[in-house]
Amino acid sequence: MKINFYELEKLSKEEISKLLRRSETDIETLQDIVRPVIQDVREKGDQAIIEYCQKFDKVTLEPSALKVTDAEFAKARENLDPSVKEVIEVSAKNIRKFHKAQMPEDMWFAEIDEGIMAGEKITPITSVGIYVPRGKGSFPSVMLMLCIPAVIARVPDVIVCTPPTPEGTVDDASLFTAEICGIKNVFKVGGSQAIAAMAFGTETVPKMDKVLGPGNAYVSAAKRLLYGRIDVGTPAGPSESIILCDENADPRTAALDLLIEAEHGPDSTALLVTHSRELAAKAEAILPELVNDLPDERKEFCQTVLSQYGGIVLTSDLEASLQFVNDFAPEHLEVLVEEPMAVLPKIRNAGEILLGRYTPITIGNFSLGVNAILPTGGFAKTFSCVTVYDFLKRSSIGYMTKQGYDRIKETARKFAEYEGFPSHANAIIKRGF
Repeated sequence: MKINFYELEKLSKEEISKLLRRSETDIETLQDIVRPVIQDVREKGDQAIIEYCQKFDKVTLEPSALKVTDAEFAKARENLDPSVKEVIEVSAKNIRKFHKAQMPEDMWFAEIDEGIMAGEKITPITSVGIYVPRGKGSFPSVMLMLCIPAVIARVPDVIVCTPPTPEGTVDDASLFTAEICGIKNVFKVGGSQAIAAMAFGTETVPKMDKVLGPGNAYVSAAKRLLYGRIDVGTPAGPSESIILCDENADPRTAALDLLIEAEHGPDSTALLVTHSRELAAKAEAILPELVNDLPDERKEFCQTVLSQYGGIVLTSDLEASLQFVNDFAPEHLEVLVEEPMAVLPKIRNAGEILLGRYTPITIGNFSLGVNAILPTGGFAKTFSCVTVYDFLKRSSIGYMTKQGYDRIKETARKFAEYEGFPSHANAIIKRGF
């Protein structure tokens, strides 16, 4: 089994750049493939969705069947295993509690000077489309991570698009999850065509102001092409992680956790970053055994990732490891060092930071309460994890009394004249009071 092993100090600038780019290069090349899909959906609406559903999902649906019915929700509720319901409900409770704590006040004011007040009014975005991928299974966890903050933020109009199963339905767990979150507008549409449908609207799928949700490289390519037409939110593409270790980390734990994101798909990235050659060697030796124990499909994914976008990165010291982490800006960062709190202030760029051996990415992905929809592709340098703020917008508010106006009017007039805006200045000079 091939596992990439990079010695950072021996890599050229070009090799480091390629390592930092991961699957982003592939996303760019897919834009030409995705562009005609978007155009078809824009021009043909439901007809294009039906055609691409047949082509990509191998399912034939009538337009009337694109939206999930009340009967389908009821059937999912009845059929879903009670133990799975319990898992979803416990996780939902933690996620709700975390996101409720994020909610800001609806409005605030501050006195800037005597008679001068400024503040903000916080308003929910009017409509948000949520994309929940399927892959080879279902992801009710993604439904929780996106629907719960949308509902807490009081978005008036929320829809979900998710690929249909081979039987032309939405899986029971996803429908149960949507329902307990309070979302009933669910559509059986996946891939880049779903993003296009929410951007332009079709006869069945309504046009949304914003779309949020992770997806494969095709979904990411569609979002980039539609940026400006619709707010595409956090860039959440193929999964990626860094397991940061020092010489005190347990090699088996590091190897186990390296595979968490690697098993998502062949375009994922999973890197073990350490300055300990001994730990790196031990983890490398353990990985084949762990991979071979996986089901065939997940085994193939992990083998591909570890030989393509993932592997082991050996650095010169912990400071160099931290610098690589900040340069890479991973979606998930797990910190397996002796004093994780001591290195936390030095970590600047990561979608999420999970500290210590008792906080594996697994728990963050499902049940910890923090949001697991995170920026990928290096966008953690400027983007944040999904929060209630992704579903809210701010309007600045200003108010002045006569006293406040008199205090500042000449300052504003002079500024306007300096920048060459006579109408701005006249609004002060000729105001009449």
